[in-house]
Amino acid sequence: MKFAEGASPYVSRRSNFWHRNLWIGFLVVWGPGLLVMLADTDVGSLVTAAQSGTQFGYRMVLPNLILMPILYFVQEITVRLGIVTGKGHGALIRERFGKRWALLSAGTLFLTAVGALLTEFVGVAGVGDLFGVSRVISVPVAAAFLIGIAMTGKYPRAERVGIALGLAELVFIPVMVMAHPSFAAIADGFGQMPLHNGGFILLLAANVGAVIMPWMIFYQQGAMVDKGLTRAHIAAARRDTAFGSVLTQLIMVVMVVTFAATIGIAHPGTALNTIGEMSLALRPYVGVVGGEVLLGIAMLGAGLVAALVASLAGAWGLSEAFGWKHTLNAKPDRDSAKFYTTYTLAHVFGAIIVLLSLDLIRLVIYVEVMNALLLPIVLGFLLALEAKALPDAFRMRGLYRLVVTALCVIVMGFGLYVIRTLV
Repeated sequence: MKFAEGASPYVSRRSNFWHRNLWIGFLVVWGPGLLVMLADTDVGSLVTAAQSGTQFGYRMVLPNLILMPILYFVQEITVRLGIVTGKGHGALIRERFGKRWALLSAGTLFLTAVGALLTEFVGVAGVGDLFGVSRVISVPVAAAFLIGIAMTGKYPRAERVGIALGLAELVFIPVMVMAHPSFAAIADGFGQMPLHNGGFILLLAANVGAVIMPWMIFYQQGAMVDKGLTRAHIAAARRDTAFGSVLTQLIMVVMVVTFAATIGIAHPGTALNTIGEMSLALRPYVGVVGGEVLLGIAMLGAGLVAALVASLAGAWGLSEAFGWKHTLNAKPDRDSAKFYTTYTLAHVFGAIIVLLSLDLIRLVIYVEVMNALLLPIVLGFLLALEAKALPDAFRMRGLYRLVVTALCVIVMGFGLYVIRTLV
């Protein structure tokens, strides 16, 4: 092998060694941050983004870009809490604030996790309708698939499957290209923020609420523990979380831009509350492939990955509050029976409700109210645990602490606003 003049074979080998180990380290650590972020763009979030583009064109692009760092700041705290303490979110609340607070937090978390599961199953049923598959088939198959993933006894396998499902959302990018958005109009939308418009404020609050879900905090902290990451992995775990934060918000932007460039121009203000309505509205502009096939694949991936993450977060949180054994790194046995039973029953219960065709619109509103109500509690606990449970060397300081705290307060305020507007 030849080397450039002055180069050393040893130096080259050492460089290759470090590059190889950097990639190995990345592959070991990456996953929880990306997975939880892909789950963040669930069916409800994508419908919200589509509605934003339809009603207010490109004006909601900038807010979604601004939400990138907010999402990262919040989830990065869970990285440090999980890795440094080696405990899940519910376990830390129980340890620091007592069993009653842990039960309150875990109980409401489980309700919102089940609520999220219902929303995703409604999305799965909607995708099935697009392709002529009855919900009697699509919903039970999806529930059985998600239950089976957890029963394998290997967290890495569940993580890889979840990421693969979530990455299906990227197939919607070609639809945005097919919609031929105007870059000049997008740039113009950056300077238009109709804060005097009540409808815009409500959709802005919905977009904020769609960014930080209570179950995301429980999931990512629990995943840090289940994956066995150490303090040496913190930097890599932060990069994983940062990459996921950027990707998930870009997916939201893609959805906003696509609908702004099509229905938002031709029929602004059109109500799009279901996947079927979104598909019918898009087809005249991007055809059956874009408006049905690619939209359906993206929505199915979003629904399944969010259902997996939300249900795991709920089961983890409830198990931590009661002190049950909970891990995906072991197949179901007597010790972990309560954890796996909780996870399974959440899917069974959710599937039955969707199949009964109850008043799902009202149910989704109740879920949004619960999420908004829980968000201030969860973020409050998150900031308190960051200040009390971590050693000094791993706590936020100075201006960074003030900025993150202020952003969390703003998000909590938007959560309370959603409650006021929906109730």
